[in-house]
Amino acid sequence: MYVCICNAITDRQIQDSVSSGTVNSFSDLQAELGVATCCGCCADLASSYLKKPKGRSVEVTDLTETVAA
Repeated sequence: MYVCICNAITDRQIQDSVSSGTVNSFSDLQAELGVATCCGCCADLASSYLKKPKGRSVEVTDLTETVAA
């Protein structure tokens, strides 16, 4: 899907850049791909890809309960 129509940048391109580790901030994303450098309408959607967790790690929560006898 196109995220940035002005510069023809797809969600796949953004995901690849973020997962490669070369992009750590929105400024990096703009410099590498040119996303949100024209009208800026895609800035919120493009930056949301930076907030998604990398990989498939699962957070484990301690589910033990203390039961009073």
